[in-house]
Amino acid sequence: MKTVKKTIVPDIISALFILLFVYTAITKLIEHESFIAVLSQSPLIGINATILSWVLPILEIFTAMLLFIPTMRKWGFASSLILMLIFTGYITYMISFARHLPCSCGGVISAMTWPEHLIFNIFFTALACIGLRLTFRNKLFIAIGRNSRTPV
Repeated sequence: MKTVKKTIVPDIISALFILLFVYTAITKLIEHESFIAVLSQSPLIGINATILSWVLPILEIFTAMLLFIPTMRKWGFASSLILMLIFTGYITYMISFARHLPCSCGGVISAMTWPEHLIFNIFFTALACIGLRLTFRNKLFIAIGRNSRTPV
């Protein structure tokens, strides 16, 4: 069971993030004008809406590519964790302090309420932590005992 956990679980988590990031990036690019308009209404983003409207989908696609390449997966999980922490922090701020809550998410995710979206992001943040931890654990180290010279 341990080998299954070490190999299949990171693959499943990677696949979930790849689906999430590719889906949201494509939605943001297809509905780009609308995405910019909603971002520009945000009190935190405002005048940086145009720049972020390109940076976010590019980062999401880049992260998905890192997750797709097994040798780069640890960087993909690290990038996923950073993105999810930023998105979760943004949603937390907006729920706590903003009077008007513009939703810049696309597709199915835009149907969520802000509290539901926060729970969704916390779940994916936890998945990124799990994936990162499992990826770093999967390194093979061979320790050799001083006296016996046999692997321990």
